[in-house]
Amino acid sequence: MASVTFDKATRCFTKMDHPAVDALDLEIADGEFMVLVGPSGCGKSTTLRMLAGLEDIDSGAIRIGDRDVTHLPPKDRDIAMVFQNYALYPHMTTADNMGFALKIAKVQKEDRRRRVAEAAGILDLGDYLDRKPKSLSGGQRQRVAMGRAIVREPQVFLMDEPLSNLDAKLRVQTRTQIASLQRRLGTTTVYVTHDQVEALTMGDRVAILKDGVLQQVGTPKDVFRYPANAFVGGFIGSPAMNLFRVPLTTAGTELGGLLVPLPRTALRAARAEESAEIVLGVRPEQFEILSQENRETPGLELVVDAVEDTGAVSYLHTTAKVGAETAQVVVRTSGRQVHGKGEELRVTVRPDDVHLFSARTGERVPADQAPV
Repeated sequence: MASVTFDKATRCFTKMDHPAVDALDLEIADGEFMVLVGPSGCGKSTTLRMLAGLEDIDSGAIRIGDRDVTHLPPKDRDIAMVFQNYALYPHMTTADNMGFALKIAKVQKEDRRRRVAEAAGILDLGDYLDRKPKSLSGGQRQRVAMGRAIVREPQVFLMDEPLSNLDAKLRVQTRTQIASLQRRLGTTTVYVTHDQVEALTMGDRVAILKDGVLQQVGTPKDVFRYPANAFVGGFIGSPAMNLFRVPLTTAGTELGGLLVPLPRTALRAARAEESAEIVLGVRPEQFEILSQENRETPGLELVVDAVEDTGAVSYLHTTAKVGAETAQVVVRTSGRQVHGKGEELRVTVRPDDVHLFSARTGERVPADQAPV
């Protein structure tokens, strides 16, 4: 096992107007499960391929432990990769697929059998060692691909969206198995996904990328509670955070008919930029629906467009008038509450629940004092 270090690692492609990965600085601790997440084209798979040696680096360096592997071929990096499409040999049995890399490395036959048997036991594949891929389910094939990586006993596991070919139920089950397996083995793991729910439920830490630039790295709880900028706030969380560009007032801001007082630090920071606006972020669960008896309480008026009922909770997809613009707003409610399409609602939010971002830069605005 070993740590992984990206030291201003950069990769450029000729047909792109910006680097695919731009001066990436990232430290991954020995034994850590690090998830790289971001939208399509953000550079996360390129980052993984740079670490694997499948993409050249234009500048910077990559180290695994104390070794500089920047210009080493993949076979000399002591890594094992699990691909999106599993890449199993169709004419080989499960056992042969799992042990093939060891055979190429001229590992003794008895040692190969032992390591394959151990990995099969860990992955509950003991009954499938004589089967070929065509007779295995998608989840079983994925476990065979994992087993092929495990038997090599590498310093680092690299996983490139390994669950994307599975159905939703199996994906949830398998991501739990992968996270549990990684904790059991203690092998440093770099995992790439575009699914931020996967990122938040699997990783020890999460690194969010956009257009090749690292936006934030931290624990799942930290990036959810304290997004570094509006992009991270809008990307992390399901459904996404509601973001509103609203005008500053003397004491705060106004969201529709809802007055939201802001901390002095936030107001000072916004005014220091000579900005008359601020970006207000509210997660769906932070809205509170006002009852009919609270008609005198100021609130944001919504019209329900659709209801997404998941059983325990419901998500109301609504429309609101915010200033001169029409905004789409998502509100989470208890599954016991019944709301219908076309219904008119009023919601409020506590000032200490909102997230604040600069209207000019998108960066998080400090808000460490009580509202004015």
